[in-house]
Amino acid sequence: MTEHRIAKTYELAGERYAELGVDVEDALRRLAAIPISLHCWQGDDVGGFEKSKAELGGGLQVTGGYPGRARNADELRNDIDQVLALAPGRHRLNLHACYLENGGRRVNRDAVAPEHFQGWIDWAGARGLGLDFNPTFFAHEKASDGLTLSHPDKAIRDFWRAHAKACRRIAAEMGRQTGTPCLINFWMPDGSKDTPVDRLAPRRRMAESLDDIFSEPLDGNWAIESLESKLFGIGAESYTVVSHEFAMGYALSRRKWLCLDTGHFHPTEVVSDKISALLDVLPGLLLHVSRPVRWDSDHVIVLDDEVRAIAQQIVRCDQLDKLRVGLDFFDASINRVAAWVIGARTMRKALLLALLEPSAELKALELAGDYTGRLALLEECKTLPAHAVWDHYCLASNAPVGLDWLKTVRRYEADTLGRRSRPPERGSIG
Repeated sequence: MTEHRIAKTYELAGERYAELGVDVEDALRRLAAIPISLHCWQGDDVGGFEKSKAELGGGLQVTGGYPGRARNADELRNDIDQVLALAPGRHRLNLHACYLENGGRRVNRDAVAPEHFQGWIDWAGARGLGLDFNPTFFAHEKASDGLTLSHPDKAIRDFWRAHAKACRRIAAEMGRQTGTPCLINFWMPDGSKDTPVDRLAPRRRMAESLDDIFSEPLDGNWAIESLESKLFGIGAESYTVVSHEFAMGYALSRRKWLCLDTGHFHPTEVVSDKISALLDVLPGLLLHVSRPVRWDSDHVIVLDDEVRAIAQQIVRCDQLDKLRVGLDFFDASINRVAAWVIGARTMRKALLLALLEPSAELKALELAGDYTGRLALLEECKTLPAHAVWDHYCLASNAPVGLDWLKTVRRYEADTLGRRSRPPERGSIG
């Protein structure tokens, strides 16, 4: 589509939205203020760079062996650069501790330090990106039985406490150097394959460990802390220590942020309904957006009802200072760069659709008890020309319009991904 046609359709779309009281330019300004945190682990199947071949655990599983997986930090950063060029809008980058750069020397988890992430910090700073961070409580010999901070062995708990404390210091330094607070998210895979007799003791040990970790002072100007729950995982089908109830109770009582991952709940639960229930009682919410299929399979997100509902709640609640949006999927069955781009553009589209909604008018109709008008207006919104606004936004952001981004990914696959020596690993885990 030519720039002239994009400009013309955008003008007409703006007029149509204005008839319903929507200021399209204001919607785009608000959209520009919402960063989406990209997840580094999409590019290498949650492998990390601690050792030559990662061994997953903690209920994590990656399927597929599409060629071109990043093998080191430079390759991964190159891949992310491609994504940043193709996905419009502000972004952050979310790193796991296992993505350190150790110079070929083994650095155990309890000894990680800011210096092992300086390459990432410098790279992010050069691009004006904020960084987010996660301790890595899986893929380690001291997590082989699926227990970390709740382990009955104090020595193992102490090891993971030391790792978590080191990660907090790293997160604060990331925030300080990039000039924007780093959100450090704690997810522990602790659980049981079969039904445990004692469900209380592991949770007490977990709470004690977390209290000890958080007891060390942390500069709140540069780091924000959140706790993430999970319903179940592979090898932890019957019991997870950090269930939603545990995480919510801990976050409420200790004034931490809570992470809601769209794949970490029962299939009949939706995260979109939890946002408004928790925003006013917590310091903040981190949203990890993925697409669960049957289980926490972390498929690439699509513009489905739940992703749109999440975006609507983000906008309708109008508390963006208390919300962070991150992506969390890992698909090795398709081109990994394309998966990133599809997910990032989809999340941005969902936010734009929500911002183009005449929220003030809808809330006024609702407050007046005019549910007929509310339903009529909601249905009218579904066929408004949002695509014209999206095309204009992409063009104004120097990002490809339509499917033009896919041509770039195809070239990158032929020129770069295809040259990587790692052979296809169909059906691999890790």
